[in-house]
Amino acid sequence: MQMKNRIIYGSIMIAILLLCVFLSPITRVLGFALAGCLCAYEYSHQMEKLNMFCSLHVMLLYLLVQAVFTILHVGLAAYCACFIGAVYLAMFSGVLRKRVNGNGALDTAAGLAYPCVLFSAIMVIGNSDIWLETLSLACLGTWVCDTGAMLGGRRFGKHKLAPAISPNKTVEGAFWGAGTAILTGVVVYLLGIGFRGMTWIGTLYTPVPLWLCVLTCLVSSSMGQIGDLVESLIKRMIGVKDFSNLIPGHGGMFDRADSLLFSIPTAYLCLRLAGL
Repeated sequence: MQMKNRIIYGSIMIAILLLCVFLSPITRVLGFALAGCLCAYEYSHQMEKLNMFCSLHVMLLYLLVQAVFTILHVGLAAYCACFIGAVYLAMFSGVLRKRVNGNGALDTAAGLAYPCVLFSAIMVIGNSDIWLETLSLACLGTWVCDTGAMLGGRRFGKHKLAPAISPNKTVEGAFWGAGTAILTGVVVYLLGIGFRGMTWIGTLYTPVPLWLCVLTCLVSSSMGQIGDLVESLIKRMIGVKDFSNLIPGHGGMFDRADSLLFSIPTAYLCLRLAGL
């Protein structure tokens, strides 16, 4: 039954994601903003258990303002001003609620930076000229890498990668994941060749060299594994298996987005640094 729920709700989630991503730039940005708001809710709720102050209202307001800024293509200064204003507002809210003391400022900044700033970066990427290349390399690379690491770890895993954080992850599994990420880069490159002959998607997809596809998949998926470990550490500190039960069989939105929060910005940086 659990596997059936994972397949059903996973398919629904992918269908909604594809609809938001390909319908228009606005739905793409708003879809990422909605996912960010759900993650912010889950994060804020769980941080309460560690007595860390993360103002949910400020986090949601920050994400919505950043979504508007992204749609309007405002400059970098506006994004920075929004973040600084959000930190000040969250700290002021904490003072009113008598919740900010000692490390309160650090708690607030951390709550905004993870996951809110990462989601705002993904919104900007989703509204850029290389959104399709970035998302295809990052998402496919990360998902295939996770699957390869899991299967490789089950079959060949002997040495624990981070036993204190995630006991099931192994060094051998990580190498298998890296290998499958490299293969994914080759597959995405071949798909890109096929895209060029398609009237609709060919106008969206910029040709990416083979070496860059492989490198981007490898680096971004590796960062995705780090993102997975970061969330595993937080959940272990809290003492929970999942951030929520929002998606039956999958946990919460944060449990699905943890790797992508790191891999998507990394893939974008790789492509931009290579001159794409």
